[in-house]
Amino acid sequence: MTKGGMESVEVFATEGKGRGLKAQKEFLPGDVIFAEPAYAAVVFDSLTHVICHTCFKRQERLHRCGQCKFAYYCDRTCQRAAWLNHKNECSAIKRHGKAPTENIREGSGLSEGCLVSIDELQNHVDSFGDEEKKELRADVESFLEFWPPHCQQFGMQFISHIFGVISCNGFTLSDQRGLQAVGVGIFPNLCQANHDCWPNCTVVFNNGNHEAVRSMFHTQMRIELRALNKISPGDELTVSYVDFLNLSEERRKQLKKQYYFDCTCEHCKKQLKDDLMLAVKAGDSKPSADVVKEVTQLSKDTLEKINKARMEGHYHEVVKLCRDCLKKQEPVLGDTNIYLLRILSIASEVLSYLQMFEEAADYAKRMVDGYLKIYHPNNAQLGMAVMRAGVTHWHAGLIEAGHGLICKAYAILLITHGPSHPITKDLEVMRVQTEMELRMFQQNEFMYYKMREAALKNQKIQIMPEPSNENAPSLFHKKE
Repeated sequence: MTKGGMESVEVFATEGKGRGLKAQKEFLPGDVIFAEPAYAAVVFDSLTHVICHTCFKRQERLHRCGQCKFAYYCDRTCQRAAWLNHKNECSAIKRHGKAPTENIREGSGLSEGCLVSIDELQNHVDSFGDEEKKELRADVESFLEFWPPHCQQFGMQFISHIFGVISCNGFTLSDQRGLQAVGVGIFPNLCQANHDCWPNCTVVFNNGNHEAVRSMFHTQMRIELRALNKISPGDELTVSYVDFLNLSEERRKQLKKQYYFDCTCEHCKKQLKDDLMLAVKAGDSKPSADVVKEVTQLSKDTLEKINKARMEGHYHEVVKLCRDCLKKQEPVLGDTNIYLLRILSIASEVLSYLQMFEEAADYAKRMVDGYLKIYHPNNAQLGMAVMRAGVTHWHAGLIEAGHGLICKAYAILLITHGPSHPITKDLEVMRVQTEMELRMFQQNEFMYYKMREAALKNQKIQIMPEPSNENAPSLFHKKE
C-alpha cells in the first residue's frame, strides 16, 4: 500500500507489533526516505510568545496576531501560511477571552500522501492508568467547551480516541538549533514506523524556510525520515523512541510505561552493550561488588542533587558536585559506565558555560570516547555530543583536537540531519574556520597563539549557551 509521495515505503502487518513500514527500494546512509508535514502541531504553553506558531523557530521579535493576541509568527509569510488552520482557533480564543491549553488547541487537517487516516492510529486508551483516564476526561470536557460549534459532528468516543492518539503518537518539535523541545506534532506516516533500540532510520525535524523572496521556493515545516545505514528493499524501517544510553531493562520499562509495549529488539533480548554501560575498572585492583554498588548509588544521589542545583542556576555548585563525584567514580567505574558518562557530560557542559574550557575539554573528550563505544556510529545524539566537544576544544585553544572532533561531528550530522539543516550549516562554518586556524597553527605555532591571544583581548570569546535544565529533546513526545 502506497500513496501520493510515499512510493518508497509500504505499510505492512508485522508479527506481534501491528502495522509497520518497509522499504520499497534501496537506501544509503543519509538518504531521505520520506518527508512529511504535520497533521496537527502546537507550541508548548510556556513558549507561545517566543516561538513562531507556523515554523516553530525561536526568534527575538515575533509578530502577534492582531485579533486573538495569542498566536505569534516570524513574519507575515508565516502568519499567512497559518491562517487557514488558525482562523477557527482565533475566533474561539476571542469568544472565550483566553487560549486553551496545548492539549486542546488544534492544528491542520490531514495532508495528502498519508498512508493511514488519523482515526486508524492506535490510542492505547485501554492501557491508561486511572490518573491518565482522569486527565483524558478533563481534556475532552475542555475541548467540548472550547469548540462547541465544531464538536457536534463528532462523538465522545471519537474525540477520546483523538486525544489518546495525541498522547501516544506525538513527535517532539524542536527549535531551529535542535537544542530545545518547543512543541509537539502528529505525523501519521511516521507513526507507522516501529521502534528498535538499534534502528536503521532516524527522524529529524526541519523547520522549513520562508526566507526566499519568491514564495514558490519556500519549504514547509516537516519531519524527515533518514536512513542511518544501507537499507535493502523489503527491510523494515525502524526508529528509536528512546535514548539508547540506558540499560536495556531501563529502556524496556520506559517503553512499557510510555508506549505500552514490550520491546523485543535484539539489543534488549540479548542485553547488548549493557556490559559496557555497567563497566568497572579491570586489573589487579578490581573493585568489589559492594564498592561498585556504593559508588553507583552515590552517582544516582549526586545526579539528583545536580538536577536541583541546575534548576536553581547554581552552576558552581554543579561543578563542585561533579568534581567530588568523579573522584569517587574514577577508581571504580569503567570508562563506558553510564553513571560516569552522565557526570562527565554535565561537567563539560557547565564548565564550558563558565568558560573554564581546558577542564571542560578534558571531560568532553572522555565523554565522547565512551559514547563512541556505545552509540550507533550514525546516532544524532552522538553527533551533537561530538560537536559540543569539538567546540569546547576549539575554545580551549586545542585546535588540532577541536578540528578533528568538529569534522567527525560533521560527518555524522550530514547523515542524521542533512546538509541543509541549520545545525549542519553552522557546523560547516566551524569546520572551515578551524581548518584555516589549524593550517596557521601547523605553519607557526608561536604566531598562532599570539594572534589568538590578541583576538581574545579585542573580542570576547563566544559565550557558550546556558546549560539546559532538560535532557536533549527526545524524538517522541509522551504527554505527561
